[in-house]
Amino acid sequence: MSFRHIARVVLRTAILAAVPATIAGAQETATTVIRAARLVVGDGTVIEQPVVVVRGDRIVEAGPASRVTAPRGAKVIDLAGHTLLPGFIDTHTHLTSIDSDGGDLAAIQETAAHAGIWAAVNARKTLDAGFTAVREAGAPGFADVAAKSAIARGIIPGPRIFAAGPALGILGGHADVNGYSPEVQLPGTGTIVNGVDGVRQTVRHHVKYGADQIKIVATGGILSQGDAPTASQFSDAELREAVNEAARLGRKVMAHAHGGAGLTAAVEAGVASIEHGSLVTAEQGALMKQKGTYLVPTLIILEEIVKDGAKKGYPPYAVEKAKAIAAERRTRLRAAFQAGVPFAFGTDATSDIHGRNGEEFSYMVEILGATPMQAILSATRDAAALIGISRDAGSVTTGKWADIVAVEGNPLDDVRRLEKVTFVMKGGVVHKGGR
Repeated sequence: MSFRHIARVVLRTAILAAVPATIAGAQETATTVIRAARLVVGDGTVIEQPVVVVRGDRIVEAGPASRVTAPRGAKVIDLAGHTLLPGFIDTHTHLTSIDSDGGDLAAIQETAAHAGIWAAVNARKTLDAGFTAVREAGAPGFADVAAKSAIARGIIPGPRIFAAGPALGILGGHADVNGYSPEVQLPGTGTIVNGVDGVRQTVRHHVKYGADQIKIVATGGILSQGDAPTASQFSDAELREAVNEAARLGRKVMAHAHGGAGLTAAVEAGVASIEHGSLVTAEQGALMKQKGTYLVPTLIILEEIVKDGAKKGYPPYAVEKAKAIAAERRTRLRAAFQAGVPFAFGTDATSDIHGRNGEEFSYMVEILGATPMQAILSATRDAAALIGISRDAGSVTTGKWADIVAVEGNPLDDVRRLEKVTFVMKGGVVHKGGR
């Protein structure tokens, strides 16, 4: 055995012997203990007088104070009178949206550069509201991918972003800009794609440039001109191709669909979730239960378009569309929820809803008939399952990300307490309160 080989073996042994002690020392200095009045775990249970131990970016122990011992030398955050919860997850946001949504006109007046600036502003508002993760539902120019990278690198504060890039829509459909002269070339609000081959190519394109999931527009919408919310957009074959190609590349598909045959076709194609689902029927709900398709109801957005749409700058046609389906929407969505269709929390946050995401909880209780616990689970356990991050998020349990929020009092008695988050920790780092 040569001297050089012996030297390498000795050096490797010394390094390996030193590593555990070094890591242990680093972890010890990064240990935080959080105490509170109660913990809503995120699995349907509640722990009184909890102690949560965080080391690095993970939870290492959580339980009642009678069973969890705080490590010596740990930083202690005492949130007396507060309730701890898992960081909330909003599964339908548009962090890159402009401040006053003008419907189709947004694509004419703004660029992807504007979208990136708005994302930086809105990401901070969203995190401060207690939402430590979001699933983006369409952004121009992959601005959501850029924002995700900036947050991950610590350049700007914000939630964990699961990006979609531009939504896929058909020519003349909900993701296009309609009603103008054919002599004027206008951009779509998403990527305009037609035909099975076009869908396949666009899915691959989006994955190449960072999409964590694919957003496809299966029916007409509220903010688009010239279509009805229940009008089908893509063909059955196009929808199936989107789902199949996305699955081949390890991605899920989220489908904008208010109702009608387009919603049914999207569910049958195998999408992971129906976004909005405003006019879902009992038969469609049964099909969603059978296939495990989530419904993301985005309650707050349409309620506010009906109430304050004109004041906020929404175009008249959009306000009229919203008013036309508002009452039936409440009835249909409540029936679907009570029938056991899987629901996941989502706001469709645009305009000034960024930072007010927590108001969706009270709408779920009022409109769907959800209990406060059910509403919380939709934004924790169920949202994590929809995105595919249950191993890391959705509950305050050992091994998961240290994404933890707190509110004063007991939100199980008053769900509106979730609108005023006083403490936010993401990945073990305190972003709000508790300092």
